[in-house]
Amino acid sequence: MRLAALDRDRCQPVKCRKECSYFCPVNRQGSECITHKERSDKAEISEVLCIGCGICVHKCPFEAITIVNLPEQLEEELVHQYGVNGFRLFRLPLPKEGRVIGLLGPNGIGKTTAFQILSGTLVPNLGNLLDRPSWDPVLEMYAGTEMYEFLRKVADQQIKVSLKPQYVDKLPKLFRGKVRKLLEMVDERGVMDEVVERLQIGPVVDQELETLSGGELQRMAIAAAIVREADVYFFDEPSSYLDIHQRLVVAQVIQELSETRQVLIIEHDLAVLDSLADQVHLMYGEEGTYGVMTLPRSVRAAINVYLEGFLKEENIRFRNRQIKFESRPPRKEWDTPVLIDYGRLVLNYPAFQLVTEPGQIHIGEVAGVVGPNATGKTTFVKMLAGVLKPSEGKIDVDVKVAYKPQYIKGDYTGTVEELLWSTRAEEMQSGFFQAEIEVPLNLRRLYLKDVDSLSGGELQRVSIALALMAKADIYLLDEPSAYLDSNQRMEAAKTIRRVMEKTGRSALVVDHDVYFIDLVSDSIMVFDGEPSVKGHGAGPFGLREGMNSFLKNASVTFRRDFETKRPRINKNGSRLDREQKASGEYFYIE
Repeated sequence: MRLAALDRDRCQPVKCRKECSYFCPVNRQGSECITHKERSDKAEISEVLCIGCGICVHKCPFEAITIVNLPEQLEEELVHQYGVNGFRLFRLPLPKEGRVIGLLGPNGIGKTTAFQILSGTLVPNLGNLLDRPSWDPVLEMYAGTEMYEFLRKVADQQIKVSLKPQYVDKLPKLFRGKVRKLLEMVDERGVMDEVVERLQIGPVVDQELETLSGGELQRMAIAAAIVREADVYFFDEPSSYLDIHQRLVVAQVIQELSETRQVLIIEHDLAVLDSLADQVHLMYGEEGTYGVMTLPRSVRAAINVYLEGFLKEENIRFRNRQIKFESRPPRKEWDTPVLIDYGRLVLNYPAFQLVTEPGQIHIGEVAGVVGPNATGKTTFVKMLAGVLKPSEGKIDVDVKVAYKPQYIKGDYTGTVEELLWSTRAEEMQSGFFQAEIEVPLNLRRLYLKDVDSLSGGELQRVSIALALMAKADIYLLDEPSAYLDSNQRMEAAKTIRRVMEKTGRSALVVDHDVYFIDLVSDSIMVFDGEPSVKGHGAGPFGLREGMNSFLKNASVTFRRDFETKRPRINKNGSRLDREQKASGEYFYIE
């Protein structure tokens, strides 16, 4: 089975060799495998005539064409196709009452499409592009399976769904008013007060939506989804912007909801997915081309297979290399010179005070910054970057700083490639950039896209690249994992660490993803305090010492998976949780 895909965003008007008034994305080679219809400026690839020669891929100057060979048996499991040579989704997940079903895979591979089909907002066409989509052939395809009964109810509109969207930062543009008004409008179960208390959003319930932080917006969106009366609840990336404690609270609330409802989640924080989901469907394929959903696995087995990048049952490798974690020993004293030496710093706002203890950052050191939301992590980074001036103390250093802010905007009018060449022309020509930044962050697929049209994850990758390409002594990266899928997070963490090691530069990385921090950090800076009132920062400490201090404040313990060495959250009150808390080892025990 040969699948041909045309990326219409990358397709550009290049005149074909035949004398005609239309444009094709490739120059013809005398073959009819690539054609266009009348009154169309986009080519179509004949999958019947395509032999996978690769000529069209090589001739297309914009890399708009993808030819993929797939197993023949998948053809019978095609669920939906977006037009000729468009994206295709194979197989669907089945919601089950009493279980949280997770979807794990790259962005742009069909997870949201699966949500749309299961919620009834999209009728699958089974690859039939000639007839109007209807549920009858879909039900016939799934007759005699568990999926049939669920899809029959969806087709008959007997299933009511509730969805927590992915991009919560867009909610203030859709609703203007106070949080309480919004929640009261959607509270069909009469549990608003209980959910508000559980998710700890009481202090902001009388605020306008536009004044909320990212973490507050996320918890408000989760609350709005939970208080609706529904049969199936869909949560799209519920942990974004939340600190580790808030993520575990959200996980517990969703688990309790699943006891009487059907729940599906898309989650890229592997530690949270590990503690939240009961079963996980892995998804593999190629972004914008096709996506295949595997059969469900237990959450531990699914994550380990995902990190390995190889499906033994299907004999398919979906990643070139395995993602490995290391159980590193406690850090010895640094023997490199000190880059930044700062004393006690104080910053006073009318309603908030931040105090940080003296510390040092060495040349070549990557320091992770962890702690609850609204305790001053971003404020401290801005002080180091020179964006804010401390009220007491000073940072008496003369270093060049590259800063990637927490909230990024795609307000550049032009393509990604134009942005990079206009700001980082010298670095764009270097082999180091191409090998260490462009390839692992998969930037080439974004070059011809307009910056203001990028998704959150695409914009994040571009922002990370811009920061790492800057000529600086220290790189300050605020939440670089936000909106990235699990694979992109691991690649971004390794990219940041590799760039620092090979250039001898230093970095300060603020993030809430424990996997990300574990991969990228040499040391840890810990923040605590009363959110939005006062914050306190100390460190950097060694990785193990810092994580122990942070997790003790959150009352959370981690262990290492015996196969992959990845961190895993212990269930609260479990034997291992009690033993580690008693010994003071909150991060992991060797």
